Formats: sequence, structure tokens, C-alpha cells
Amino acid sequence: MSRSTPPDDDDAALFRDAIGDVRRLQEAPPPPRKAPPRPAARMADRDEHDARSEFQRGLEALDPHAAGDVLSYRRDALSPRAFQRLKRGQFSVQDELDLHGATALQAEGLLRRFLADAHAHDHGCVRVIHGKGQRSDSEAPVLKNLVDRMLRQRADVMAFHSAPPTQGGTGAVLVLLAYRR
Repeated sequence: MSRSTPPDDDDAALFRDAIGDVRRLQEAPPPPRKAPPRPAARMADRDEHDARSEFQRGLEALDPHAAGDVLSYRRDALSPRAFQRLKRGQFSVQDELDLHGATALQAEGLLRRFLADAHAHDHGCVRVIHGKGQRSDSEAPVLKNLVDRMLRQRADVMAFHSAPPTQGGTGAVLVLLAYRR
């Protein structure tokens, strides 16, 4: 069998004629690939870092409370009468968090989770036991000041005041929370 010579202007035919008969190779499976990296929540991590930095600056900017100082804060939206009831301990405490023995970092996380949970369950009043800080290595009670600064920054906290002596005195704080909408 003789091959016909292809015309000079058909490059594809010239190429096929030059290489001759071909046979198709078996398809090989693709080489194994390393799994792609898990996506990282970079924006959330950056926001968390920025919030922690801002919180730390807030701690450094304000004068610290001493062991026997009373913690007290009220938003304008809360009536003075309701605040007086809180100061007297006349609200029923629906949940409690004891921070004794926690480091500042642990206490921060515990308090955030506790308040979020209390708000989610529509608790109106909670108690946070921070201790008086008399055994603190620094001059100022660390946990007491941490609780004060964190509560002031939360939008769901309407007011707080050191507990009456029968409920922990200056070693605890009663917190009045806003109801969910």
C-alpha cells in the first residue's frame, strides 16, 4: 500500500506523514496532590487581636481600683430607681460566675462566655465574684479591675454595682443585663 503524498500547504498532513503510525498511550491517573490548606479566618483573627489591644490600652488608661473600692456603673437608659434597687441587692440573681484562682486571660474568656450565655438565656441579673484582690502580686486587684473594664465596654450590660455585704461585698459585683430584642 502506498501512501499518497500530501500537498505542501497542509501542515497537519505533513506532520502526520512525518511521524508515521501512532498508538494511543494508556491514561495514567493524575499524580497524588497534597490537600489544599484549610482557609484561615484572617479577618476574624485580626479583629480579635485589635479588640484585645484596644481592651489592654483601656486597662492601662484608667486608674485602677483598690481592694476595698466599690464598683459602680449605670447607663443613661436605666432609671436611677432601678439602679438603687441593684445597689441594695433587690434583684434576684439568676446565675453566678466565680473567678477565684483564674488568671487575667482565663478570667477574660470566662467572663465573655458567661455574659454571652446569660444574655442568650435572658437572665436579667447575674453575680460575678472576682475577689477583693488582697493577695494580688500587684498593688491593684487584677481581676476586680478586669471585670470593671470589661463590663463597662459591653453593650448588653445596663448597670453593675458591688454586691451588698451579704452577697459578697466589694469582692463581687451584681450585673443588670439588657433583655434580648
